[in-house]
Amino acid sequence: MRILIADDESIIRMGLKAILRDMGHSVIDATNGREALQMARKHHPDMAILDINMPYTDGIKTARALCKSTPMPIIMLTAYADGDLIEQATDLPIQGYLIKPVDPKSLQAAVAVAVKRFDQVQALEADKEKLGKALETRKVIDKAKGKLMAEKGLSEEDAYRLLQLRARESRHSILEVARAVLK
Repeated sequence: MRILIADDESIIRMGLKAILRDMGHSVIDATNGREALQMARKHHPDMAILDINMPYTDGIKTARALCKSTPMPIIMLTAYADGDLIEQATDLPIQGYLIKPVDPKSLQAAVAVAVKRFDQVQALEADKEKLGKALETRKVIDKAKGKLMAEKGLSEEDAYRLLQLRARESRHSILEVARAVLK
C-alpha cells in the first residue's frame, strides 16, 4: 500500500517510515496536517497515519478533511493517552488509535485491522445506498400501482402486471414507467 504519514517529529516519521517499508509499503511523509492534505491530493494514498498534535492543521482536522475528500483507512497516532483526545478521536470515522512509541508488531496489527474495518464500513455504506435506492424505487412503483388501481379499478396484482407490460413494451425500466404514470 501507499501510506501517508503525518507527524511533526522527524524521528517518529523516520521510524514509522522504516517499519512500514520493511512491511513492504511505500511511504509518503508530511510534517503537518496542511502538508498531509496536499500530499493526499497529489499522491492518492491508500491509508493515512496521522499524529494528533501537529502545527497548522492538527491530526483531527486533517482526518475529518480526508474522510470527506478522500476516504481511506486512518490511524491516529499520539504520545498522549489523554481522555479528551481519545474522545475527539472516537467521534471521527477512523480505524485505529496508536500511542507512541510504536513497535513494529503493533503497527503491523493496527494497519491490518484498519484496512479490514475500512473495507467493512465501505461495504456497509454501499449496501445502505443500494437498499435506499431499492426502497425509493419500491415507493414510486407502489404509488403508481395505487393510482392505476384507483383510476382503472384494477387489483394490486393487475396494476403491477400493467406496469411490467408497459415497461417491456416501451423498453424502459419499471421505475421509469411508474414515474410516467404518476405524471
